[in-house]
Amino acid sequence: MGRVTENRRIRTVRVRDGRLFAGRKGDHVAVEEPLDIRLNGQQLSLTMRTPGNDVELIHGFLHGEGIIRSREDIAEARYCDGAVVDEGSGYPQNTYNVMELTTSGPLLQPFITKNFTTTSACGVCGSESINAVRAKGRFDLTQTWKIDPRTVLDAARSLNDEQAVFARTGGVHAAALVRTDGTVLAVREDVGRHNAVDKVIGWALLEDLLPVSDCFLLVSSRASFEIAQKAFMAGIPLLACVSAASSLAVATADEVGMTLIGFARALDGGDGRMNVYTHPERIDLSAAEG
Repeated sequence: MGRVTENRRIRTVRVRDGRLFAGRKGDHVAVEEPLDIRLNGQQLSLTMRTPGNDVELIHGFLHGEGIIRSREDIAEARYCDGAVVDEGSGYPQNTYNVMELTTSGPLLQPFITKNFTTTSACGVCGSESINAVRAKGRFDLTQTWKIDPRTVLDAARSLNDEQAVFARTGGVHAAALVRTDGTVLAVREDVGRHNAVDKVIGWALLEDLLPVSDCFLLVSSRASFEIAQKAFMAGIPLLACVSAASSLAVATADEVGMTLIGFARALDGGDGRMNVYTHPERIDLSAAEG
C-alpha cells in the first residue's frame, strides 16, 4: 500500500512586527494518488484519493450509488498491475492504484463509466435528483431516538484526536460513525471528503452493520448533496458536519427525513454550538434554557 504522507523541504515566509522573515523546514503533505476502479472488467471510476482502506472506499462508493447492497454482492476485490513498467523486468508493476472487483451476480442497476469520473473535490458528476435518490434508497430513517446535542459536540471535539493524518499534514478530511451514546465506531481520513465518507460507510457494509440506524455520521467538512445521499443510502438518520451545509443537502435531508446539523463547533471547556437545519425532533432539548 502506498504512503499516506510524504516529506517535503519547503520555504517558509512569515511577518512579525512588520518585519519579513524567510527560512526552510521539513513538512508533511498528504499523499493524493489516482485509484482506477474496474468492475467486471470495465473501468467504473477514476478517483483521486489518499491510499489506504481502498476496499472500504470502493464498497462504500458502490453502495452509495445503488450498485451493490451487501458485501456478498462482491465476489473478489484485488489490486492489479498498473501503468508503471519495472525497468529491470520490463513487466507492469503493481502500484496499488488499480483495483478490479468482480460481482457475485447481476448488478442491481447498469452503470455508465463517464458518470463516475470523480475527483477529490467535486464528488460524483451527474448526480441524480433528490426524488431518484429517494427511490433507490432501501432504508427508512428511524425516528425512535433522540440525542443530547452535547454528545454531538463531544464527538466533534474527539474527532480531532482521531485524525492522525490531519495532525501531520492539515490536508485531509475525516468521517466518523458515532453511536448515540457517543461511542466512536470508526474514523477514516482522505483528501476527498466524499472518499472519507465512502470509506467509513464501506467499513460498516463490510461489518454487516447496514442500516446504521443507531449512529450518526460526523464529517469534518461541509455537507453536500452527495454526502447526504450516501448517508441516506446507508440508513443513517443524522448527519453532522463541522462546516456549512449546501442548499441541496438541506433539501435532500428534509425530503428523506434526515436530521442535518451544520457548524457543529466544539469549543474549549465543553462549550460549543450548532445549527439544526432539518428534522430537529431527533435533538433532545429538554434541558435547554431560553
